[in-house]
Amino acid sequence: MQYVTYLRVSTDRQGKSGLGLEAQRKAVSDYVTGKGEIAAEYVEVESGKKNDRPQLARALAEAKRIGAVLLIAKLDRLARNVAFIANLLEAGVEIAAADMPQANRFLLHVMAAVAEHEAQAISDRTRAALAAAKARGVALGWSIPSRQEEQRQAARKGAQRNAGKADQHAANVLPVVRQIAAGGASLRRIADELNARGVKTARGGLWHAATVRNLLDRARA
Repeated sequence: MQYVTYLRVSTDRQGKSGLGLEAQRKAVSDYVTGKGEIAAEYVEVESGKKNDRPQLARALAEAKRIGAVLLIAKLDRLARNVAFIANLLEAGVEIAAADMPQANRFLLHVMAAVAEHEAQAISDRTRAALAAAKARGVALGWSIPSRQEEQRQAARKGAQRNAGKADQHAANVLPVVRQIAAGGASLRRIADELNARGVKTARGGLWHAATVRNLLDRARA
């Protein structure tokens, strides 16, 4: 049996220092021992709250291409989001977790649903507390006049960060696109194949001919 491993840490500092990665790498290595071999490894440095996972997209595509199992060290390395888990399960790739070998498709859905419920409860309590503070006349966040310049700077940094992530996503997906296009596939055919492989767009959506064209234009820019 071949395995494609997916390791994730939440911060750039963890990614550079290796904190957390070595433990995950040992967990998947122990799991594979006696069962098969690791064909490829993909490492993501991203928050678990975000669905944009270019390295996960590449791991899924590679696992599907060679008929391997996508192996993660811990279930919480995927995401605490039901829709995200559902999209993974519909990608047509077998998924295994080193910390829970008995996990199946139903259990993955249940665990994601529970985690999402907990996250929503925390969010609801935070919003209620902020609403109560605002009702008492407390100035919150960007509504404070002295923070207007800070807001503009944050907006500029956010735009730059989004552009950088879009460029990185394009760079990660481009090799897959070129592989499909090598046979003379049309933009529509490339989009269909990316969707069939479970590869998402930069915004986590489905591919269309126009989004494939935009990706190729970004790569040429």
